Amino acid sequence: MTTPFRIFTLPKAHLRRASKLYGMSEQSISMEVVNPNAAGIDIGSRSHWVAVGQREKDVKEFGVFNEDLFALADWLLQKQIVTVAMESTGTYWQNLHAVLISRGFHVILCNGKFTKNIKGKKTDIKDCQWIQKLHTLGLLSSSFLPDQQTEQLRTYCRHRANLIHTAASTSKKMQKYLRLLNLRLDVVVKDICGLTGLKIIRSICDGEKEPIKLAALRHYNCKKSEEEIAKALQSNNRKDYLFTLQQELETYDHIQNKIQQCDIEIEKMLNEIIDNDDYKKQHLIESKPHKRINKNTPKNIDLNLKAYQMFEGNDLLAIEGMSYATVLALMSEIGIEGIRKFPSAKHFSSWLRLAPNNKISGGKILSSKVPKGSNRLKIALRNAANAIGNLRDSTPLRDFFQRINFRKGRVSAISATARKLAVIIWNMVVKNVPYKNPEGYLYLDQKRKLGLVKRIKKQIDKFDIKPEDVGFLST
Repeated sequence: MTTPFRIFTLPKAHLRRASKLYGMSEQSISMEVVNPNAAGIDIGSRSHWVAVGQREKDVKEFGVFNEDLFALADWLLQKQIVTVAMESTGTYWQNLHAVLISRGFHVILCNGKFTKNIKGKKTDIKDCQWIQKLHTLGLLSSSFLPDQQTEQLRTYCRHRANLIHTAASTSKKMQKYLRLLNLRLDVVVKDICGLTGLKIIRSICDGEKEPIKLAALRHYNCKKSEEEIAKALQSNNRKDYLFTLQQELETYDHIQNKIQQCDIEIEKMLNEIIDNDDYKKQHLIESKPHKRINKNTPKNIDLNLKAYQMFEGNDLLAIEGMSYATVLALMSEIGIEGIRKFPSAKHFSSWLRLAPNNKISGGKILSSKVPKGSNRLKIALRNAANAIGNLRDSTPLRDFFQRINFRKGRVSAISATARKLAVIIWNMVVKNVPYKNPEGYLYLDQKRKLGLVKRIKKQIDKFDIKPEDVGFLST
């Protein structure tokens, strides 16, 4: 039978006496002050708490109105503050961040998970003091922020993406009311918002009921014949469903008009960025007829040329799988100067959360999963990686995708290929290393010819066929 151990703690007086008796000195851990004139701000929706020290009188509360933000900046100048750390909370930080930058402060925007307080009571006063202490000791790292022009372009592009999402939702509602009217346009037409579908829907909303006349609006590229389309357009003519269909069509047209206006503003912003830089403006490139133009791609913007100029002669569209939407996401979400802020391709892929997060203990890797979280640029690169996986022709990136897909599955292959795309993009932009596809881009007849030649060569090698066997006379 074992007896339990008791743990005795010596009083501080006994510890001091023992240290003197045995010649031991009291040890203390000190941390170096990196930012002596630092402040910490706890961002809120109704008020901001600011700390310039750890005493009670060093903490002050300010409102969120414009005059309150300028008063906050004046108070920091009065306290001789040089650098400020704040927590990124929703969109409440943006106006204060702009005011502080305009006043000449060095502002660090921190992720909320890096400023969590130690276990205990949580108040706004303790939060701002904790942020101030961490920033004073240099324990906070700044989040990535694009330059002002890229941020404005990002606002237009994100708003456009939201409009496209709303238009897709409206399209689904139109499809629902067509189905309730027993107009099975979705069966005979691939996209009800395409050329054939919209013509038929507009004619239905204008009062046309004859299936044959509706089917005559078919576009010549439509795979189904007029007879097949007419069979699907025999309606029950319910007035309530016709009314709601007309309402949704008007909403869809209104959203499309908003998207066109947004495209105009995006074009103006791109021209403003390029025209103000003579080095960017001098780059010219030929068009790429092999690149498919999606219906959601801006129609009035030559994104091939604009991307080539924005990235200063680096043709990102030369990478297979890269679409106009992916390049537009790169220009708007991060820009060329944003990519150059990362010291290496590993830092760039890690910021995108495409690199494995290795957790090592005792020399053993416990986990190497890709960390959770995503942004619009990561989603765009994953979509490009998925398009690479769907390619029929053999390319280096497509072969890499297939190897990972065979061993670990498609999800892992998409993440791995997206990371490889990020590395290629960083090397192209920062190191000016052009991407070369050994296969190149070929049209359909060229692809068929190349495949036929490969098959013939394989058969010649297999059966050891000589020219005289086929009837070719060698001269």
